Amino acid sequence: MKGLREILSGHQISTEPEDLVCYGFDASRIDRLPGAVLWPESTDDVVAISKYAGEEGIPIIPRGAGTGMTGGSVPEKGAMVISFERMRRVLEIDRENLTMLVEPGVINGYIQKELGLEGYFYPPDPASMNFCTLGGNVAENAGGPRALKYGVTRDYVLGLEAVLPDGRVLTTGVRTPKGVVGYDLTRLLVGSEGTLATITKIRLRFLPEPESLVTLLATFHDLSDAGRVVSDIITSGIIPRALELMDRYAVQAVEEFRPSGLSTDTALLIIELDGNSADVRRQAEKVLRICEEGGADVRMAEDIQARERLWESRRAVSPAINRISPTKINEDIVVPRTEMAGMLRFLEDLSEKSGIPIINFGHAGDGNIHVNIMVNEDDRENYSRGLALVKEIFEETLRRGGTISGEHGVGLTKADYITMEIGQTAMDMMRGIKRLFDPKNILNPGKIFP
Repeated sequence: MKGLREILSGHQISTEPEDLVCYGFDASRIDRLPGAVLWPESTDDVVAISKYAGEEGIPIIPRGAGTGMTGGSVPEKGAMVISFERMRRVLEIDRENLTMLVEPGVINGYIQKELGLEGYFYPPDPASMNFCTLGGNVAENAGGPRALKYGVTRDYVLGLEAVLPDGRVLTTGVRTPKGVVGYDLTRLLVGSEGTLATITKIRLRFLPEPESLVTLLATFHDLSDAGRVVSDIITSGIIPRALELMDRYAVQAVEEFRPSGLSTDTALLIIELDGNSADVRRQAEKVLRICEEGGADVRMAEDIQARERLWESRRAVSPAINRISPTKINEDIVVPRTEMAGMLRFLEDLSEKSGIPIINFGHAGDGNIHVNIMVNEDDRENYSRGLALVKEIFEETLRRGGTISGEHGVGLTKADYITMEIGQTAMDMMRGIKRLFDPKNILNPGKIFP
């Protein structure tokens, strides 16, 4: 690492054991010690790091906040972790064209608050938005509750500046709403999990905040009824801003973790509608009828505080269920909305048959279910049975026309399953793209491909 100290300042490099431990894992709980942690402060720093890594053949791992669920930012042993904590400037907010230019270390929640103060909003809102970074969101193509109506991160990235593994700077995309000159390299890089290039600047679009917002809470005694209501709402011609599902086990976990008065013997849907006041009022009345006809009890959040309590409960699900058992195997499947009820029934039956608790929540409006298999990693037999359920769940998901990863990527944890969904020809093309961008395989190696 001697050469690094010639291109970076001392405060930008650490090989101290405590830093190596802190930057050696993510939310997947997989951990591997890197050889060094680096904190670039500019694109030039990233260029210098990349050139050095390429010459020395040392793997480099771009890292946001480490909130990923699939091990995407977990380093290879001896690799250099590039943390973007010191590249967190908002470089430009263009209100006339509704775009902004940011560095990758900007926190999603920070930009949400800043735009909100001026009557704008940035739709992608992952549950970890108060600490996840926009660079990490781009690398994983993060979604969130509002993806149903507004789309995922990819739909808001207009252009990127990124550094290739040999140090060349690549600029992609446009500043305009339209642009079809050449291949769309921007969309290729979004969701590539840091395996093709290291993102250093991001141009995003944002939107005016809608005039009116209504939040409904619908509770169901039968989880599959909730799944059917999701499909009924969408087929009625209404696209909610958000349509979130929590099964009764998720509700129970949240109420034990952070009580907010939710009924713990029912599943629930959080349904949010936005737009102009007249449309929202009409849509709310229609959704209310659909829910009641589907067997739900429905109430409206009376004020902004009640609305925030509901969303705090939803965002607390993941940390809440971490307290239930020593280990959770977290999966992120998506099925067509028409298959939601059947998939939820399958998961309930699988849990009962296996004797292993499975807790489900997620973005029901777009068929995205976060499946949590609750096991004990220290009990080898129990953990092995839990892992075996993953393949069954993926097989059923694909049988129903779904995908094995909606917004968490592939990383390390899903690499062994990718060929269940991706055919050989497509895999060969993807590997070819990886070789073109990264012929020495130094950029986040070992991710995505089995």
